[in-house]
Amino acid sequence: MSKHDSSLSKDQYNLLKSFKKQITNPHSSNIAKQPEPKPKTVEQEQEDDFALFQKQMQGVQKINAGNVAKMDKASRKKPDAQTLAKRASAIGPMETDDALLSDTQAMLNPVASQAALSYRIATLQHKVFEDLKAGNLRWFEAVDLHGCTVEEARQAVLQIIQIAKDENQNVLKIVHGKGPEAILKTYVNSWLRQHRDVLAFVSAPEKQGGTGAVLVLLKRAEKNPKFNQ
Repeated sequence: MSKHDSSLSKDQYNLLKSFKKQITNPHSSNIAKQPEPKPKTVEQEQEDDFALFQKQMQGVQKINAGNVAKMDKASRKKPDAQTLAKRASAIGPMETDDALLSDTQAMLNPVASQAALSYRIATLQHKVFEDLKAGNLRWFEAVDLHGCTVEEARQAVLQIIQIAKDENQNVLKIVHGKGPEAILKTYVNSWLRQHRDVLAFVSAPEKQGGTGAVLVLLKRAEKNPKFNQ
């Protein structure tokens, strides 16, 4: 269409020109764009979340825990030497008693208070014995013979060995002390050497009792019905 077309007035021509420009270049329109919303800060988002949480929690009441029973873990009581000795007397001879533990060897071979005890059968692997000496083998239970008579100590030693066998455990600790005369230490040294289920024993590392205790390695129970595979 010519600029000088007589059928259009000047105003009509300008209007038509502006309309054509908007069609061909829509981004040049004079219509103002809506401003984009600014992104929220972390603090503003947290405030919005908290406000929403409070709204959702309206009417919620805290549960009364006054009638909830407390569950205390039952602590396992460590075996007491005198109790073990009384138990042995009450139930009579045990399976291990058929090989009597003589006191003759103890009387003939006293040990010094600070002496380190060490014993192993010939067929025991060297590495196992070294692990026992180093305290690397986890022991099942410990019994303290302090305050026991010789006979009470004997029964307690037999009992703790039998308990370990019944539980299919093979390492335990016996605390004999190291008094000036080392009487119980001497007897424990003798009894353990005679016991048929003892593979080795050695004075404990310093942190586990030192020369006042022994770590004992036992044979594994082979015919225990509780632990059949």
